[in-house]
Amino acid sequence: MMQATALRIGRSALVAALAGGVVPVAVAPAALAAQKATLGPYGYGNLKLGMTATKAKATGRIVHKSVGDTARCTGWDLKENPYGEYRVGMYISKKHGVAMIVAPPGLKTPQGISLGSTRTQLKAAYPHLRRGPGGYPVADVPGKKAYYMFYVSNNNKVAGLSLVLAKQDCIRY
Repeated sequence: MMQATALRIGRSALVAALAGGVVPVAVAPAALAAQKATLGPYGYGNLKLGMTATKAKATGRIVHKSVGDTARCTGWDLKENPYGEYRVGMYISKKHGVAMIVAPPGLKTPQGISLGSTRTQLKAAYPHLRRGPGGYPVADVPGKKAYYMFYVSNNNKVAGLSLVLAKQDCIRY
């Protein structure tokens, strides 16, 4: 009885919302935008670290960029934010899958760090920040299967941000 009542109330609310011109689907783009604007901890939206090139291409969000190709890895760009001629926005390892995603402007980590964040904000968001490959500051993500790599400029602002698979063979520092 209680379940039937809840079902009737749910239907009534839906009918009332539709009659009043409120479309519940209108919330979806905002939710998608919030999800889209976060890098990590496991990927970027439907692009996940470790995903094969075939699966990553099937998302429809990336385009191949041969400038990043090596014997072990292929270079890619996000369709929504391609890099210039000689840079790539992500690498996919033939052995390990999506190995690195470079954050375009506006993308944030779940802790709110993005391009332009200060070194102070970075340290507050990631108190266990450590020196990683190439001497760049890095912060582990849950499970330690990946890490964030930050590029901090001379004026102490985050000038670059990448999500990197801990076990990968695409980039060396």
